[in-house]
Amino acid sequence: MCLAIPAKVVELYPDDASRALVDVVGVRRHIDTGLLQDYPPRAGDWVLIHVGFAMSKISEEQAIDQLHTLTVLG
Repeated sequence: MCLAIPAKVVELYPDDASRALVDVVGVRRHIDTGLLQDYPPRAGDWVLIHVGFAMSKISEEQAIDQLHTLTVLG
């Protein structure tokens, strides 16, 4: 089982198309977006991340729902 965390894409790096800066509940971190080559994220998009890799794009509604669930779980 793996745990994927919703993150909002803040910035994409023009010199490295497979890297992005994301915000996870106020904490910013760099992630790899190479797994999303067919549907690359844009600034403002939400993605699910696992161990530093964006696994998929999700809607804002899905992200908020998952963040709420994670908060309830502690």
